[in-house]
Amino acid sequence: MNTISKLIGFDYDNAIASEKMTIQGSKYRFTVLSESLLRLEYAEDGVFENRPSLLASNRKFKEVPFNFSQDDSKIKIETTYFKLTYRKEKEFKGSSFVPDANLKVELVSTSKSWHYNHPEIRNIGAPGKELYDEKGRVSFVKGLYSSDGFVCLDDSKTGIVMENGDIFARDGNKIDLYLFMYGNDFGKCLNDYFVLTGKPPMLPRYALGNWWSRDVDYDSKSLMELIKNFSDNNIPVSLIYLNHNWHINRFDNQEKIQSGFTVDKEKFPNPMDLVNIVHSKNIKVGLSINPTEGIYPYENGYQQFKNYVGSNENIVPFNTFEGKTYIAYYNFLLKPLLDANVDAFWLYGKKISKDEQSALNIYHTANVLNLNKRILLLTNNSLIAPHRYPVLYSGNSIVNWDTLKKVPFHNLSAANIGVSWWSHDIGGFHKGVEDNELYRRFVQLGVFSPILKLGSAGGKYYKREPWRWEIKTFRIVRDYLKLRHKLIPYLYNEMYKYHMTGMPLVKPLYYQVPKMYDDTIYRNEYYFGSEMFVAPIIDKKDTDMNRVIHRFFLPDGMWYEYFSGKKFVGGKRYLYFVKDEDYPVFVKAGGILPLANEIDDNYTFSSRSMEIQIFPGESNSFNLYEDDGISYAYRQGFYIMTNIEYQYFPNNYIVNLKPIAGKSGIIPDFRTYTIRFRNTKLPDNIIVQFNNANINYQAYVDEHDFIIKTDALSTTGNLVVNISGENLNIGVNRIMRDEIISILDDLQIETELKERIDEIIFADDRINQKRVAIRRLQKKGLEKRIVNLFLKLLEYIE
Repeated sequence: MNTISKLIGFDYDNAIASEKMTIQGSKYRFTVLSESLLRLEYAEDGVFENRPSLLASNRKFKEVPFNFSQDDSKIKIETTYFKLTYRKEKEFKGSSFVPDANLKVELVSTSKSWHYNHPEIRNIGAPGKELYDEKGRVSFVKGLYSSDGFVCLDDSKTGIVMENGDIFARDGNKIDLYLFMYGNDFGKCLNDYFVLTGKPPMLPRYALGNWWSRDVDYDSKSLMELIKNFSDNNIPVSLIYLNHNWHINRFDNQEKIQSGFTVDKEKFPNPMDLVNIVHSKNIKVGLSINPTEGIYPYENGYQQFKNYVGSNENIVPFNTFEGKTYIAYYNFLLKPLLDANVDAFWLYGKKISKDEQSALNIYHTANVLNLNKRILLLTNNSLIAPHRYPVLYSGNSIVNWDTLKKVPFHNLSAANIGVSWWSHDIGGFHKGVEDNELYRRFVQLGVFSPILKLGSAGGKYYKREPWRWEIKTFRIVRDYLKLRHKLIPYLYNEMYKYHMTGMPLVKPLYYQVPKMYDDTIYRNEYYFGSEMFVAPIIDKKDTDMNRVIHRFFLPDGMWYEYFSGKKFVGGKRYLYFVKDEDYPVFVKAGGILPLANEIDDNYTFSSRSMEIQIFPGESNSFNLYEDDGISYAYRQGFYIMTNIEYQYFPNNYIVNLKPIAGKSGIIPDFRTYTIRFRNTKLPDNIIVQFNNANINYQAYVDEHDFIIKTDALSTTGNLVVNISGENLNIGVNRIMRDEIISILDDLQIETELKERIDEIIFADDRINQKRVAIRRLQKKGLEKRIVNLFLKLLEYIE
């Protein structure tokens, strides 16, 4: 029998650990959950908790070997990761002078140890509920990542999930801890954490496209006008949220009530027809909801809800901890919206306790109605296993550069608690000054972020519509938003890896180079999936140079700038002069990027035309995961995995595509392929085969890239592209000289002065001599601000 707790992901059978892994006394219980994860409990009454908590949904780990010994006064437990020593029946807390007198857990092969109430000051932390609070302060909470190599999560006070779906508070006098002792193996920590709390879910595929979410009072006409504007301007959009006022929201003397589940027919006379029309444009529909204000008499399902929960109140209170409330909520309030083909919800409302938020998130992400499609949820961070309830919203941010500066570090720090899916309002939500450069840089960052949400307050002077900006900004933003949709196959594949392995989409540079955490210039950099690396721009450009002066660091290896193909040697710091249309994104040597060619008409599902970009330098293998993008059928094996193998030799490149797992019929039966060999000249020999037979193809050079295009081929067959020739790799090296010439070329100064500056900059003289020569040009009519510009450039060059 499926209990309510089981339906929402809390199975009582899985909440009890193996007895073989448990050591118990009168007042204590230790459970070895894995080689690196230990549960520690202390209860004066000797009664311990076996039911699932809001944090811990599964304690039935695979049994692992460990050593146990004891005498009359002490017990010892040892694994390959930790060694525990405990004085029997004593409180976990030691004295202020010897805090580990009663309980000590040592990290094997190190001098580090943990004790009860350890301050854990080397814990890096993870984002809290918002990007920043009303006073602009950033508030981080404890994460899993620590330079100590251990972290303790306190589960003593989180709610217990009952079999009937109720959630109740625990006896706060008992101690219930989960201690992760992982050393340098943070991947092991994440794996243990996800086994304990539940895996990150698979979002619907459209969630990786461009979202629209403004606080505008839409009706059927204005919504269709918005969609037409996206189409006319050739900008893809995958999801539109109707933030507020889509529902009836007036009662007695109250107006604009947030609680509402019944469509306002004055604004949307035929809601189901409207949703179907929007769906025909390949756009999904989301609604903001907030049950916490109570259920009002204007709801269609009001009386049924009221009768089911047994309330006598006129405005029926919503009990966030009662399973019965949610059953009524599903059947009488949410189901009619889902029957109308609504795709997503935004759980929008006032700040509540983390247990309340956790309960709301659990019930809104659980598939209690047994739907055959994944419903997307945008919600607030509950701080309890937040990875289970994507997508998280970072709050109403201010339109300014300070907001942009905070976003990259927020996103990458989320990995410290195993979270990938954070959403921010591109450009900021409200207040501030609308600015072309800020908007462009926000969109560019959004393209290389987990979620891209164009959102703002409802005032008419807030501009999130790309077509409302000047032409240069419009063109740049349009191109980047189109690129976001092209990236969906890559992003969806990385989502699947996150779902299966727990490794987040965005990973901090400091995971690989720990010293970068303390370097404010470089610590905002991050890996974006397995193939890409991003050094985000968070500063304004130099107005005279018309470029951002950008410093960045690249980790070890060889890297190629995505847009230009320029090659960079890793393990080094760089200075770059970035134009408005450029963004510092890099792909590793041998990188394989599957991209969608079919992005017109907002199409986000598996494409009938795919481009696979291959970067030179190393051999590589990439498993491309695809499913229907919307249902839960992948859990029954309805997916397809295609291996893309790249063999690199200086004079010979071989690309081999073949399905290796899954079932046919999940993706288009036929697909055209564009294989783009980056930084590659026209080869001497070309062989293109499908299922061991030669096939027709097109071959041509596009700037620095060599391209093979095929006709439509079966997606269940084997495609091999083999090219060879002398020195195939074109050395597109990054040369600072060219960048300085480009800066000079753009400057609005006399041409003779440009020539003289060129002579000075590129002379073999010492830097000090060049500085003197530049300063003397002021007497020749060179403005002081331009003199200072080149003095600054000389400093950077040095």
